[in-house]
Amino acid sequence: MPANEWRDGKISAATMIHLFNGFQNPFGGSDLETLELYRLLSADSEVRLWATSSKVSRELMWQLPIRRISLAKWNVPDGGTYVFLGAHWRNKIWPYLIPRPRRLIYVFNTFHPKVIALTTRMPRMLNWPDAELVLISDFQKRMLGVEGVVHPSPIDIERFLPQPAKPGRPFTLGRLSRDTPDKHHADDVPLYEALLAGGVALRIQGGMVLKDRLKPHSQLELLPQGRFAAEEFLPTLDVFYYRSGSHVETFGRVVFEAMACGLPVVCHSHGGYADHIRHGENGFLFETAQQAGQILANLKADPGLRATVGREARRTVEQLFSSQALRQRLDFYLR
Repeated sequence: MPANEWRDGKISAATMIHLFNGFQNPFGGSDLETLELYRLLSADSEVRLWATSSKVSRELMWQLPIRRISLAKWNVPDGGTYVFLGAHWRNKIWPYLIPRPRRLIYVFNTFHPKVIALTTRMPRMLNWPDAELVLISDFQKRMLGVEGVVHPSPIDIERFLPQPAKPGRPFTLGRLSRDTPDKHHADDVPLYEALLAGGVALRIQGGMVLKDRLKPHSQLELLPQGRFAAEEFLPTLDVFYYRSGSHVETFGRVVFEAMACGLPVVCHSHGGYADHIRHGENGFLFETAQQAGQILANLKADPGLRATVGREARRTVEQLFSSQALRQRLDFYLR
């Protein structure tokens, strides 16, 4: 049966795909994952976007055809495939009143086991089909010890391309994230100070939370989240550095965006991205700030090493997000 089945000139509700997300942050990982999945699936199926949060981003609502669920106006999903990404049906009235989905898919991108329990208990209370679980990394699957298919968060790697460094600029290290304390590790502040003292230029987008912890410096830029699009910001760097604080990355899509730009990435070893980084070949992994400092010193001193590792990083994401790999993952939703 084709992805879209037409009946009386209309697309059958049974073949519709509904994507649910909070859509609270234009720079959030699950928000970006939902929007990229929407772009990809829309080539083969009718897809609708639904905001599950009352704090939905006005910017996203203005840019995209995101619908808000309203029982009063009966603006609700009407059957088909329900895909929840970083959102849930718990503590809501509307799931009990809307048409039953043909399939229920939960894209699970955290480490909270309580939510896993809800994905098995709540559908039975709603008389929905059992949730099909999608995890976003093998790391996450191992940590949780649950069954499910693994789909890396989709990234349009043609937006992220290697670019030659501007001549004359200092060796530049940087990172990109949401502007929240849990995205930054306390041990990175002294590391940044040492790097600045050694002549390294430092650009941190999503770094305003560090403003009171890092002294002003001529080669330090702390930028708010979203100041530049990721594909514009990343090519201004020579090396991408990443370590989070209390937040552990189940995947870490920004690491792969940096690799797509041909950057050597230097990342803490505890995160979903680590499954795809071969130390010294397509990136670097570290456990301590001392190890990170040594790796960065080596990269600063050796442009050839940066170029070699950067090329291999790009090859890695080309394989991970090849048209064949993406097709296989999309077909899962179109069944």
